[in-house]
Amino acid sequence: MLHYSKKGISLRSWAMALLMLGYLAADGQIGGLYTFDFLNLTSSARSTALGGFPIAIADDDIAQGYANPALINEKMSHHLSINHNFHFADISHGFISYGLAMPDKKLSFMIGANYISYGDFDRSDLFGNRNGQFAASENAVTIGMSRQMDERLSLGVNLKYANSNFDTFGSSGLGVDIGLHYNNPDKNSNWAFVIKNAGGQFSSFDLEREAFPIDIQLGYAKRLEHLPFRFMVTAHKLQQWNLRSPIDELITTSFIGQNPQSASGLSRTVDNFFRHLAFGGELLLGKSEVFKLRFGYNHLRNKELAVEGFRSLSGFSFGFGFKVKKLRFDYGVGRYHLAGGVNHLSVALDLNSFFNKL
Repeated sequence: MLHYSKKGISLRSWAMALLMLGYLAADGQIGGLYTFDFLNLTSSARSTALGGFPIAIADDDIAQGYANPALINEKMSHHLSINHNFHFADISHGFISYGLAMPDKKLSFMIGANYISYGDFDRSDLFGNRNGQFAASENAVTIGMSRQMDERLSLGVNLKYANSNFDTFGSSGLGVDIGLHYNNPDKNSNWAFVIKNAGGQFSSFDLEREAFPIDIQLGYAKRLEHLPFRFMVTAHKLQQWNLRSPIDELITTSFIGQNPQSASGLSRTVDNFFRHLAFGGELLLGKSEVFKLRFGYNHLRNKELAVEGFRSLSGFSFGFGFKVKKLRFDYGVGRYHLAGGVNHLSVALDLNSFFNKL
């Protein structure tokens, strides 16, 4: 067993502490009401293209620190990432982040800001008379820190202060992410475990306080040895086994004249199991892997946003990314509905050369 003599804390102790925190958080959240759901939106175009949960990929992409704080590393120091998602119905959201590192202390940091604008709404009375307009928006500030425990294991924490403003109503709260990342260079593989958004409100919209949208995730990523390709699988919403709604308990066919048929117990179990999984892949092209093609699939999104009697690409996502000197551009499109998809753009800039001249 690995042991860190400076702190006197064993690897087993870290694992047990995280598992206990996950249990306590899950026990308090199942069946509850969530607020600040925008915190679970994808932070970057890369994340959108890969299905939404790339928690086990560690490189110099500072936006990855939002997916898993344990991924924050010294390669991200002085990297700036700007991300914006053009959502449906004039809704837009984004994430801006910046990285710093203290290599001598094996510590790396990230500061980031989320924002989402829901646009303007008509204010009306009970009789439908319009009395002007009001705006609705939410935002959050994230401070993340990661420590490299040894050459393979890193531990990270994100603290999030979130704020919501809906006309004259407002709310604020504090959430925390705790993540582990384990790198096995011998097999080109990575494991990750994250407890996201454990927290609650300081102030609420009414007398009842709501919980953050907690999500417990376990991820695996592997780079193939003889092919420039990386794939990943992430299990999410592990704090709640049953992700099927009452509507899902009936399967309706698209054939005219047939009645809804009850799903078998096995098919319900298999469907529910895959609702916990998201898949993604990156094809790494070029001598220095400067160009990447990406795709992803989220089964839960596919089932929740499917339209009866129609086939669609809901749950599928695609994208690409490329580097030009110190700049990296990424694009991702996520298919949510028959109505179309959302377009996510990201620009990242390596500012190390600028700071080296100071």
